[in-house]
Amino acid sequence: MARKKDKSAQYAPIIAWIFSKFRTKNQPEFEFHRDELIEAAKELGVERPDNLGDVIYSFRYRRALPDEILRTAPKGKAWIIEGAGRSRYRFRLAEVSGVSIRPRDDIATIKIPDATPEIIAAYALGDEQALLARVRYNRLIDIFLGLTTYSLQNHLRTYVSGMGQIEIDEIYVGLNRQGAHFVIPVQAKGGSDRLSPVQTRQDIECCRAKFPDLVCRPVSAQFMADHVIALFELTLENERVLILEELHYRLVPSKEIDAQTKRHYAER
Repeated sequence: MARKKDKSAQYAPIIAWIFSKFRTKNQPEFEFHRDELIEAAKELGVERPDNLGDVIYSFRYRRALPDEILRTAPKGKAWIIEGAGRSRYRFRLAEVSGVSIRPRDDIATIKIPDATPEIIAAYALGDEQALLARVRYNRLIDIFLGLTTYSLQNHLRTYVSGMGQIEIDEIYVGLNRQGAHFVIPVQAKGGSDRLSPVQTRQDIECCRAKFPDLVCRPVSAQFMADHVIALFELTLENERVLILEELHYRLVPSKEIDAQTKRHYAER
């Protein structure tokens, strides 16, 4: 029996068993039910995970799929897991160019005066909550997109037809100077968690269903080293999630932004 805390030893064989059972050769996608994870644990002799959903979440956002799954993907493609209805999931081959959302290391950092209340910075629970708070209090969505936006709801849980229950980390609505209305779903990740195009697809489909009259502009935010926040504007093109723009912001005391830096920003 694998120890409960040893999630790699517990989760990897379970998801590999699912893949092996339901996938036939050259099949680009297939579905399975969450209850199959229970059968997998039983067949493998590993302890059943306390949180079945965490098995799926882990391979969607935190860690790579096992090697025995990765090596079955043809060149230029990779396996992803997405929702397929209530308690159902889908393995699907996706284009590699539409899979990875990772901050580049060759983008200049923009200094922003830190407006985060100290008490919020002191008591934010977890990297994701801290990131969402900093983005909100410093109006980084406004700055990044050039809109006036308002936070509508945190952690919106809802059901999307064909995908099942999803959760959007935070959702904004906004206006531009011509009066057009926008909805901005925000995905936030900190620590070792990875931004996911699967979640972006879910966010877009949710906004299409819940806010059909608004223009959807999905954003992803990632904590980087040295207190830098990477923001991505994303789009869906030919069923691939692609990056429209990526900018990096560092929140600093206002005294660290000198006159020369301000002039430099103005001349860009």
